[in-house]
Amino acid sequence: MFIAFLLASLVLAVTPGPGVAYIVARTLAQGRAAGLASVAGVAAGNLGNALAASIGLAALFAVSAAAFEVVKWAGAAYLGWLGVQALRRPAPTAAAAAGLEARRPARIFRDGFLVALLNPKTTLFFAAFLPQFIDPAAAATPQAASLGAVFVAIAAATDTGYVLLAGAVARALAGRGARRTAALGRYATAATFIGLGLYTATTASRPR
Repeated sequence: MFIAFLLASLVLAVTPGPGVAYIVARTLAQGRAAGLASVAGVAAGNLGNALAASIGLAALFAVSAAAFEVVKWAGAAYLGWLGVQALRRPAPTAAAAAGLEARRPARIFRDGFLVALLNPKTTLFFAAFLPQFIDPAAAATPQAASLGAVFVAIAAATDTGYVLLAGAVARALAGRGARRTAALGRYATAATFIGLGLYTATTASRPR
């Protein structure tokens, strides 16, 4: 059963979705280091959702539309805010970039963590997916938490692959005009964040 879980998790993790779009946008706009920091933040947020599902928060979302809507709209608003910030952020000078380098990974990690954590659909996904691989003869909560952690690790590995690919693309584009590439990356990042916010806000409150 565990082998089946690993195979199913790999297929689901490698399939591009909103999380991959977020990570790729960060990488194209800010480089591989930013992409890897985003992977770490998203993984931490997803792990929080997996643990929440294992202790029954998903059951609350399933029966309480209000709780689901509050978290969903908070996540959508945060994504929209990130998009607006990306549009407003001017291209930094070399000196400013050097001054921000020390704290940039932590800030990007935080953004990824909040984007992932404020997505109640992820909690519902774990609540629906993990029980299929739980041994009913053993305690459910430790099994769900362990399986959730394994899934998050697999997803982090596949997301890292997307970062490396996006980083290679960004380097290839860099030689075609740094200023133009930076502007395109900034607009692509803003469009991705705002698009993900709209997707989060407008998709159904119950998974189908």
